[in-house]
Parts: sequence; structure tokens; C-alpha cells
Amino acid sequence: MRAPPRLGALLCAAALAVAGTALVQPTAASGTAAVCTVEYSVTSQWDSGFQGGVTLTNNGSPVTDWTLAFDFPGSQKVTQGWNGKWSQSGRTVTVVNESWNGTIPAGGSVGAGFIASWSGSNPPPTAFRLNGVACDGEPGPGDPTDPPTDPPTDPPPEPGGAPPKLRASGNKLVDENGTVRRMLGVNRSGGEFMCVQGHGIFDGPVDDASVRAIADWEVNTVRVPLNEECWLGLPHINPAYAGTNYIRAVEQFVDRLEAHGITPVLELHWSHGRYTGNDNHCPDTEYATCQKPMPNAQYTPAFWTSVAQTFKDDEAVVFDLFNEPFPDRATSNIDAAWTCWRDGGTCPGIDFPVAGMQSLLNAVRATGARNLVLIPGVAYANDLRQWLKYRPADPASNVAAAWHSYNFNVCANESCWNEQLAPVAAQVPFVAGEIGENTCSHGYLDRVMAWLDGRGASYLGWTWNTWDCSSGPSLISDYNGTPTNFGVGLRNHLKGLS
Repeated sequence: MRAPPRLGALLCAAALAVAGTALVQPTAASGTAAVCTVEYSVTSQWDSGFQGGVTLTNNGSPVTDWTLAFDFPGSQKVTQGWNGKWSQSGRTVTVVNESWNGTIPAGGSVGAGFIASWSGSNPPPTAFRLNGVACDGEPGPGDPTDPPTDPPTDPPPEPGGAPPKLRASGNKLVDENGTVRRMLGVNRSGGEFMCVQGHGIFDGPVDDASVRAIADWEVNTVRVPLNEECWLGLPHINPAYAGTNYIRAVEQFVDRLEAHGITPVLELHWSHGRYTGNDNHCPDTEYATCQKPMPNAQYTPAFWTSVAQTFKDDEAVVFDLFNEPFPDRATSNIDAAWTCWRDGGTCPGIDFPVAGMQSLLNAVRATGARNLVLIPGVAYANDLRQWLKYRPADPASNVAAAWHSYNFNVCANESCWNEQLAPVAAQVPFVAGEIGENTCSHGYLDRVMAWLDGRGASYLGWTWNTWDCSSGPSLISDYNGTPTNFGVGLRNHLKGLS
């Protein structure tokens, strides 16, 4: 779906979420009015890499054009970064401002993030240099490599069996034993918009009781929309809902789903980039406060690198690269739209550099992750006519085509499905990541499920949230799982299949 019904003001707090910080105290450097504070953070860490960041606060006179440098004490190597131009020579790391964040007023701050590799140990840097002048000081208490303290846990969940490690085999999904599986379930919206609007991380409860209510519908899959700015901990997001806090909340939700035998699908829903072309939804901001026509080259590859590193050892987790691409709304040239979809770069009608599906798939596979990856089509994932022609190459041979279907879409009848979708579903696993209707009934939903059942395809209803189903597809009226008139159709159908 394009947007949830709950909207709120964007909270712009210039801070960076941290798992722990090394704090360099403000110090005036001789000969230069460089009075600065630097916070270094490790937001997430895995066996061979980590996601980190720096927040530079200017406590002196305004600074125009800045370069921040520091030395890694260990074997760490920066592989990519954002909010600055990152480079490394030996152990020395340098980040230079971008054109749009080069000025730091007195008392102002700027943050920049990165992904790096490490081996042996991951000690934090202890000294930083702003424009060649040292900011001296001692690290603050705490080691940024220490894992965050977990909050109190839920009561032990009822056992549901481990979810399968899904793989593509021909046009079917199979588990580790070769048994054919289908992903049948719901979307759980909230992770894409609550954080960037400053309200929290999820919309409603995601505790064990709420997951048990989902499982009671005989659901075996839950799709979880995410926000790349919140995951990466960009400075304008409230740190309570960003970086480490956001990642840990997602990890804990994944754990709860898997404890009930439910496959988690992690999906990038809202992303960065100002878009002012056709079908724009928030043209006045570049922030991830709405759907954009394509993912961006600035942040999205780093997002998927971090997500894949976090979950690559859990092949039960499925990755959905991008919610609903619509490069075809930015240009009338459909071949150019599909080329943009696959290859990214400078795309007609799109204001920002684009990350194509191939580059995002490459980012996932470069981590060693072999998880199943869903790749949606264009026209808000409703058009897959050229999906096979432009299909990205996957060294792991583990991708599926993703389709979204609502009663208000262009391709919304059996004739269109037979013509446009059946050829794709005959060759690769086919997953309807979102299905629904805006009528608060389930006549259209019933037809879609019947067509997908006939082809052994997968489908997930939008959405397990307590919104007014007369204004959009909402499956439930409370988090105990009481269905709306629309939700009755999905619940009864899933229970009938079990």
C-alpha cells in the first residue's frame, strides 16, 4: 500500500542512535577555533563486520567545509558510508562533508554513518581531528562493542516449530528437506512510518500474545515493512526509535515470529530521496516519510548490507528488496523504466541517483547471505510483464517474483492475471506480497486467493493493523485477532487450507 492511514509530524531530532559511545570532550585546539565533541557509535555488529557512525558537534565558531579524521586501533576497514565522503588509508579514516551538509553552525551537529569489516577485536577510536586539528579527550564509559541490554522478555511462547529455510526450486518454494511450501499470511505495518513520525517503532503490540493471535489464523508468514533511515540511525530520527533501538526491536519481533513457526519477511517500505515527478507523495522532503518510485543509491545498498549481515545466519528470514517500485510513473518509456528498475543510476524523471534491483541483490549476496529474496515488479508491484526479461542475476539462485494486488489496481481481473502473471508464475516462485481491497468486504480477495491457489503461489493479506477498513484494507479490529468484514475472508480461507 502507498501509505498507512496514520500520519503525523516528522520529528527532526539531530542525534544519532548508539549502542555505546566513545565521547571526546570539547577542547579548543591551539591556533584554530576548533572546539568540538565527537560521539562514535557501533549500532550493530556481526561476525565479520559492523555498522557505525560519528556525530560531530561544533562548540566553537561556525565551520564551513569540514573534514573529520580518526584512526582505527584494530583491523577495521570502512567499506561504505553515507552523509559524507568516506575513505581510508591504512588505519586512518577520513570523512569529508557532502555539498549539502558542509556548514556546521555554532552549537550545531552533523552525523555520518558507515559499514566496516573487522577481525579479532573491534575497539573504538579514541582521538578525532576536525580539519586537521585535534579534539583531545578520553573515551566515555562503556565499550561500543558491548551488546545492548535486552529489555525484559515475554513469557516463553508456545512452541510452533522452527520456520522453514525457504529456497527457490523451479517455480516452487521448498524447505531444507525439499518439501514444497507456500507463504500464507499477513503484513504487519508500522515499522515503516512510526519511527520517522516520532511515535515509536511499531503501530500496536508486537509481543508474544499479539504474535500468538496472528498464528491462530493459521498464518505461516508475516511481512514486516521497514524504514531505511530508522535502521541506519540517521541524525534526523529520534534516537529512541533509530539505530540500535530500531534494529533490536526488529530482531526481537523476528525471534517471536520464528518461535511460533512463522516466516518473517523483512521489506524496505519507505526510503530516502526527494521525488517531484508524477505520483509523488512527499515532494517537499527527501526524508523517508512516504513511498518513493525507486530505492536510492545513497542509503539503500547500505541498508541491505546491514540487514543481510544481521540475518545472514538465519536463512528462515526472507528479504523483500523494495515495496512498490513505480519508475514507470516517472517516464512514459516503459523499457527505460524497466532498465532503471534493474540497473539504477540516473533514471528519467527521478530526481535522485537510483539503486537498481541488481545492485541491491548484489549487496545482499556480498555479505554471504543466501536467504530467499523477493523482487517486485513496477507499477506499484502490480505489473510483472517484463520481470523475466529484466530479472536480476542471482549467484545463489534463490529469488522469487513479488506482486501486489488490490481491487483498484490496473491488473485486477482473471483475464489480466492469466495474460500477464501466469507466464511468470510458471517459471519462478510467485509471491503476492500484498493483497486486499478497500471495500471492507472480501469478494475481490476471494477471487485473488482462488487464482493464486490454483497455481500453488503464495500470498499475504494487507494488513494486520486496527485501522478503519472502510478507508483501507485492515484485517482486524483488535490485536486479539477479531477480524473485520474484510479480514473474515482471509481468516476463514487460511483456516480452511490448514
